[in-house]
Amino acid sequence: MGPTELLLVLLGFGVLGLKVWALIDAFTRPTAAFPAAGKLTKVAWIAILVAAVVLQGASFLGLFGLIGTVAAIVYLVDVRPAVRELRGGSSDGPYGPYRR
Repeated sequence: MGPTELLLVLLGFGVLGLKVWALIDAFTRPTAAFPAAGKLTKVAWIAILVAAVVLQGASFLGLFGLIGTVAAIVYLVDVRPAVRELRGGSSDGPYGPYRR
């Protein structure tokens, strides 16, 4: 295996990790927070992210792999912060949300 193939394999695992992270995070958020934040429902996001993870097996550089990657990025950049803002997020610690 040459350096190019190794780079593609590592990139593929990184993209898969990103999608799995988004999926696990969606599972941990409260169901009511999604519509309250003006986003798709929790079930819809979980379905999208499960499809993204499953379709990763074909190729992350293929059409479905790229669509899944974009969906995971949209979730992590747009949906996750909006949903965390309503509840305070799971990384608040035992003393409540961190305030600056």
